[in-house]
Amino acid sequence: MRDLFDRHVERFNSGVRTGDFGPMLEQFTADAELHFEGVPVGPFVGRSVIAEAYAQNPPDDEIDVLDVEVDGNSLVAHYAWRKDEGRPAGRMIITPRADRIARLIVTFD
Repeated sequence: MRDLFDRHVERFNSGVRTGDFGPMLEQFTADAELHFEGVPVGPFVGRSVIAEAYAQNPPDDEIDVLDVEVDGNSLVAHYAWRKDEGRPAGRMIITPRADRIARLIVTFD
């Protein structure tokens, strides 16, 4: 489960640098859910819908992971935007299914 999370962060950051989020999106199940808490956007259901959301409004900063813990069937990580030099920004909660991301919740503090 931790490998899936580490790949997600690596591919997310690569997508920010290159503009290509395809490798990151490949890790989502076809029926994946992406939810945001603390910002008025989403939810997005389905890999193609998530891809369209990233195409229309791509993130402009990489993330750094501050800590990760297992919570039942999910991984919970506190993250920071790289430009904020380690100031906590929120949490990412990943629920996997068959080595893919079935649900991702991103919170903004």
